[in-house]
Amino acid sequence: MTSSKFEPNDDILDFVIKKENGIKSLVDRSLEIIPNQCIQPKEHRLHKSQIDNQESIPTIDLTNFDDFNVEKSIQEAASKWGFFQIINHGIPIEVLDDLKDAAHKFFEFPAEEKVKYYKESYSAGESVLMFWSAIGDKNEKVLKWRDSIKHGSNPENDSNLWPSQTRNQVLEYQKWAKPLVKKLLEVLLKGLNVNEFDESLEPLLMGTVAININYYPPCPNPSITIGARRYCDVSCITLLFQDNTGGLYIRGTKGDNWIHVNPIKGALAVNIGDSLQIMSNDRYKSIEHCVAVDSSRARISVPLFVNPCFDSVIGPFSQMQKDGEKPVYKHVLFSDYWDYFFRKRPSGKASLDFAKI
Repeated sequence: MTSSKFEPNDDILDFVIKKENGIKSLVDRSLEIIPNQCIQPKEHRLHKSQIDNQESIPTIDLTNFDDFNVEKSIQEAASKWGFFQIINHGIPIEVLDDLKDAAHKFFEFPAEEKVKYYKESYSAGESVLMFWSAIGDKNEKVLKWRDSIKHGSNPENDSNLWPSQTRNQVLEYQKWAKPLVKKLLEVLLKGLNVNEFDESLEPLLMGTVAININYYPPCPNPSITIGARRYCDVSCITLLFQDNTGGLYIRGTKGDNWIHVNPIKGALAVNIGDSLQIMSNDRYKSIEHCVAVDSSRARISVPLFVNPCFDSVIGPFSQMQKDGEKPVYKHVLFSDYWDYFFRKRPSGKASLDFAKI
């Protein structure tokens, strides 16, 4: 294509994926009409009629983290919603602001700078991966409105390979976030009668920690695109920082309604992943979520995924079965569940069938 603008029927996969320009570069070319290959099927779009403005997920103040009522609120939120926000969590606002600024700096660089970090495919635990829009699937036919970069789970050895624009900010955030994650998991385990988070449980619950930075460029027609389709996380838990643009929705409690996760300055969202739903024997719920994009503003989000080690075996905790509770899931190798999850996605909660008895 020699024209500086794209027509609806142009094949943009070559430009976006094969030439590793990403969605941001597409937008930079004065895009006025959404290319057909970015128009989502109706079943993947988020319609205004589905949005429930009467419900909202809990916001939990962690000022008194060890208070029984705070712990109970976390456990109840994980059980009913699978998603909640936390404030006064101890991570300085400056750390979050620096992370957001670093994300903008990286993604607003020219494509030829970002392409240095591009890979077409990846294996778990790699140090860095530029996903662009067809995340994890080089055969993607309809592109999501998002560019992403992954910072892997071994920063001690690999952070020198990370982009200079994000390296220090991600390392600083991870330094503050990991103790917070461990404390959240301790509280969640108490609700499952697992009262001690000893070293033997760390590989199972915090075996790998990876941080993605997602960039959702402004979109000329957000109603026919999507930043992220409806999906659950494979993780134990995910800690999410989002800027004030908004656009994150979770499936509500009433049929096919969706609830906006309203951005709160300095807050972090926490959601349960499939792995902890399996370990909790359905007491805690992973929840479908999706991302809508904005017509005038870019959106930044930074999920921190906390996963089991790949050689861990996940299944219901034995402590939960002392009172005769029947297991819903069998024990499976996490790497097998991971492979199945990513072959099936986006599949909502269907991946859990892999581990069900």
